[in-house]
Amino acid sequence: MKFDLAGQGIRHLNRYLHEPESQGAEVEVDNPSGSHNIAVGALHNCQVLVNGHVGYYCAAMNQHAEITVRGNAGPGLAENMMSGTVRIMGNASQYCGATAHGGLLIIEGNASSRCGISLKGLDIVVAGSIGHMSAFMAQTGRLVVCGDAAESMGDSIYEARIYVRGKVASLGTDCIEKPMGDEHIQELRKLLERAGLDYAAGAFKRYGSARRLYNFDVDNASLY
Repeated sequence: MKFDLAGQGIRHLNRYLHEPESQGAEVEVDNPSGSHNIAVGALHNCQVLVNGHVGYYCAAMNQHAEITVRGNAGPGLAENMMSGTVRIMGNASQYCGATAHGGLLIIEGNASSRCGISLKGLDIVVAGSIGHMSAFMAQTGRLVVCGDAAESMGDSIYEARIYVRGKVASLGTDCIEKPMGDEHIQELRKLLERAGLDYAAGAFKRYGSARRLYNFDVDNASLY
């Protein structure tokens, strides 16, 4: 099934992805031209290939689809994603994967600021680097960064796990480096394999919550 957004419009595409007839389909999208809301709320197990750059909220609320974008993505990529797979073959702008509950998001380039904020179960693998305040208030899920991380990574993090191969400019409140055990090596290796990236899991460091903010303590008042 082919869609040319230059003539058909985005609503026509999204309506099709909400219908049962899209189950098992192979969908190709031409001329996205940086438009917003492409492939939002895809409900069924299908493959969607977008040939070009996309704007805001591409693949938001994805349920079961496997969505690939041959280009860059604007803010809000895969926001509130529930399951399925989203792959960006370029860079992603701000707050990709925000509030997402499940599935796998792969960024083959870099991700901008606030990557994975309020993460609720999604796995994010970034082949490049991430911007500041990434994984802010991340609750569950995993963020893998094969490059570097900017300032205030993991600020106010809960139980999400962060793996970084490169340098971390600074850690946010209550985020600390943690030991890298066999369990984490195996977990990370599987994530890298799923993302199609050939990096040694042992070259990464793990970060997570120090758990000082779970209950109010007057000695930690300045951290709240």
